[in-house]
Amino acid sequence: MNKCNIIPIFVPHMGCPHDCIFCNQRKITNFVDVLDEVDIRRNIEQYISYFKNKTIPIEIAFYGGSFTGLDKNLMISYLDIAKEYIDKGFVSSIRLSTRPDYINHEILDILKKYEVKTIELGVQSITKSTLDLNNRGHDVECIYKSSTLIKKYDIKLGLQMMVGLYGDTFDMVINTAFELCKINPDFVRIYPTLIIRDTELERLYYFKKYIPMSLEDSIYLCKYIYIIFKYYDIPIIRLGLQSSDNISEDGDIVAGPYHPAFRELVESSVYRDFIEYYMCFFDIKNDITIKCNNSEVSKIVGNKRSNLKYFKEKYNINIKIKTLTLEKNILKFNENIVYMNDFIDYYFNKNILRRIDET
Repeated sequence: MNKCNIIPIFVPHMGCPHDCIFCNQRKITNFVDVLDEVDIRRNIEQYISYFKNKTIPIEIAFYGGSFTGLDKNLMISYLDIAKEYIDKGFVSSIRLSTRPDYINHEILDILKKYEVKTIELGVQSITKSTLDLNNRGHDVECIYKSSTLIKKYDIKLGLQMMVGLYGDTFDMVINTAFELCKINPDFVRIYPTLIIRDTELERLYYFKKYIPMSLEDSIYLCKYIYIIFKYYDIPIIRLGLQSSDNISEDGDIVAGPYHPAFRELVESSVYRDFIEYYMCFFDIKNDITIKCNNSEVSKIVGNKRSNLKYFKEKYNINIKIKTLTLEKNILKFNENIVYMNDFIDYYFNKNILRRIDET
């Protein structure tokens, strides 16, 4: 995806009348009151002055509650402000997040008029029982209809899914990933389910009716999902919740698979399998030098050098890393060049499809 500088504007939770059992937007966004015009303008102008590279497009992003669920006049007043900065040439476009059941022709006509270029839908799951148990307030069909409608308006579509929801299973999550691929969004976000303070999920947790996924299990499942989206060439723009004052182990997270570098953990797990596959393929028995792009060193090494320790303990092989001007997703094993895309194809067909066939 093309790089873009984002100006985030967190809208109040009043846009979403449904209290999903895992959600407390007041905690997640750290915003409670309705934003006034002065606050929004100040925020936009601070970000514009902060961005030094003026050749990179700037996008205003309305995050937080369900933007299109706001009172219509309030929503339009926010869009009016954003559109001013587009007309002045400071900003190139608008993006927003909302729920599948708050998308229709009338809303999309308004958004198109204000040059909204991207809409993210909080899908979370494609399983009816999971949607119901988590009090999502809409059915599965609504997800497909709203996604199709957004694409008909030639607006970029992003889909968000969650892993480890109340009532979900490993196979349900995998099925959700496959169904999202069928919709063919422009990008996805993947969030592990965390127990946030003052939510219904917290109550279920304390009454032992909900057990959150361990960090290890969440990484393992997200590795599968990561490979599915990579196989279908769908960009993953976020994997794991972004850290903030509230979203941290010392903040409002009660329990769950939180890690500030969650994506790095998942990608390191993928790289471990990638390297192990080709070590076996080339029958490597001795210490090896792996050459790579500089951006991939941390993924090969692993968090706290976990991957290097793994290969030393399991195979008694030391891995030395050397950076070269290679493209991303290409490694050089001594003199053998290997490609991540080839491994993704192998893993998808051998591990993921086989698991589906067995179930």
